[in-house]
Amino acid sequence: MKNKWISIMIAAVMSISLLTACGSNLEAPQGDETQQENQEGQKAPEGEAKDSVIVVMGPTSEPEAGFDPAYGWGAGEHVHEPLIQSTLTVTNPDLSIGYDLATDMQVSEDGMTWTVTIRDDVKFTDGEPLTASDVAFTYNTVKEISSVNDFTMLKEAVAVSDTMVEFHMAQAYSIWPYTMAIVGIVPEHAYGPDYGENPIGSGRYIMKQWDKGQQIIFEANPDYYGEEIKMKRVTVVFMEEDAAFAAAKAGQADLAYTAAAYSDQNIDGYELLSFESVDNRGFNLPAVPAGTGENGNAVGNDFTSDVQVRRAINIGLDRQEMLNNVLNGYGTPAYSVCDKMPWYNSEAEVEYNPEEAKAILEQAGWSEGTDGIREKDGVRAAFNLLYPASDSLRQALAADTQNQLKELGIEVTIEGVGWDTAYDRAQAEPLMWGWGAHSPMELYNIYHTLENGSAEYSPYSNEAVDKYMDEALAASDLDSSYEFWQKAQWDGTTGITQEGDIPWIWLVNVDHLYWSRENLKVAEQKLHPHGHGWSIVNNVDQWMWQ
Repeated sequence: MKNKWISIMIAAVMSISLLTACGSNLEAPQGDETQQENQEGQKAPEGEAKDSVIVVMGPTSEPEAGFDPAYGWGAGEHVHEPLIQSTLTVTNPDLSIGYDLATDMQVSEDGMTWTVTIRDDVKFTDGEPLTASDVAFTYNTVKEISSVNDFTMLKEAVAVSDTMVEFHMAQAYSIWPYTMAIVGIVPEHAYGPDYGENPIGSGRYIMKQWDKGQQIIFEANPDYYGEEIKMKRVTVVFMEEDAAFAAAKAGQADLAYTAAAYSDQNIDGYELLSFESVDNRGFNLPAVPAGTGENGNAVGNDFTSDVQVRRAINIGLDRQEMLNNVLNGYGTPAYSVCDKMPWYNSEAEVEYNPEEAKAILEQAGWSEGTDGIREKDGVRAAFNLLYPASDSLRQALAADTQNQLKELGIEVTIEGVGWDTAYDRAQAEPLMWGWGAHSPMELYNIYHTLENGSAEYSPYSNEAVDKYMDEALAASDLDSSYEFWQKAQWDGTTGITQEGDIPWIWLVNVDHLYWSRENLKVAEQKLHPHGHGWSIVNNVDQWMWQ
């Protein structure tokens, strides 16, 4: 604990030095009121401008490729609203679909053509009107060059008129509205190789300054067509966890991300905000016997290939204990990759029952040896659980899993690895993953069989599950697709849940925590996806000082 506080104090000095070094680039928001000093010499929040905010995010939230939707801005693993650009649709707080640029949306009976009508009163920040040609250009561009998202389902986007665009699909794709919620529209007349660093959009904010490795400053778009923007200036600073905590302690941030490890601390003038997420942690269990893949890598696992083993593990882990021990209670138990989403099947939920887990293992022939570890036909009830070496949370969850499964007679070793080898090794060894998105494609990407006859991230295949997901994508509309996604999870006979194949074990959904000034009113948040970053500022335009 002493070493931790030494590191925090060092980080405090570093963070204050950084903020000072930035000079006018990161000055405290100024208002018309006289600023007062509090007892610690910090500027009191009531003296700050009522339309400006400083937000601290982790270093990995900085968009390396800038603000180009084709290279990950607003998309990819950490999905968020792009702020600078408008999107056709948005996701509402309940994860249903709403409209941004779009005013109407129709899909053909065969699901192969989506027709979207857009507003006629929108301008880019350079004064040029936004038309359906810009929408078509954006989608055709991201289809060709996107390094983040898969657009193989799109054949072509065509501008039918200034206010109508058609999306001609290469295959039926009922969840297309979720894709339209993350693709920021760029101007055809002003798009080029340097767009990411000099973005022009029509969204709520204009990117005014980017000091790479330090901060980004946004200012409200005065010509924005939507609801009035209340927070006129947003400064996003990038810091490691210790430095973010120290910045809040020093009064240098209005809202700063933090981790459960800091949740028992107190900062004068700040409150700890907690937002629920579908940012889950769990591990795969290779569902086929050990062998060798086409590339010569190990594939499969003789212990975890037994479905009874997987079922025993799923009910033999105390998720609430993990929440209390590892996350200080800031989270919820996870039973799937899509808990609480519109397409979630509650049949995934299970009760913690270690005695039943032991009975399942016994009935399946896994008997305890003299050392307390089970074995069957010469196979030891053991596996190596991998975790990303740089991730202390996943390491802690791996260690907790190790301790709990030992009580069932299962021996788990844990190993920190780099992502350069983790993907390949996960084909034979369980790996502690993090997932969670605002789209059912997360289910598809994890569980659907590829052309090689196996799912992508862990060896598993089920024709019935594949069929349901294919039917979900081919459904006539978004709402009717949900039933098929739910059946893929469990249809009463088969699926990916406890009584089915259970090829993944989901543990916890991690609450996203932030230190916030007490008089800062953060607007209602959607269920956050994977990634403790930009999601928090999805609606920063509606934040207020009280």
